[in-house]
Amino acid sequence: MNYNNKKFRALKTSENAEVSAETIFQYKQEGAIVTSEYSGGQIVKGHLIGLVNDNGVIDIRYHQINTNGELMTGKCISTPEIGNDGKIRLHEKWQWTSGDKSKGESTLIEL
Repeated sequence: MNYNNKKFRALKTSENAEVSAETIFQYKQEGAIVTSEYSGGQIVKGHLIGLVNDNGVIDIRYHQINTNGELMTGKCISTPEIGNDGKIRLHEKWQWTSGDKSKGESTLIEL
């Protein structure tokens, strides 16, 4: 699984998420290292970095500035699925490491 130059947006997400359908992720990959810059909706600017395994699962750490001017951080495990249309869906289980430290789930879809 190669994520280089892939774009994603949220298809669905938990209520406690800041990511929305307006948030666009631009992924890059070099070897096992995956990075992304993202923004849109409640997120002014965000970055993620992660390691991808042989099954395409990414272990992610992220940080972002929201529209309230807050720095938010978290961790995520992102598991890929290839849809009937050939597009990647990322099924994410995440947790804030700042704020209330709550957990959530999101699904991102390749654009």
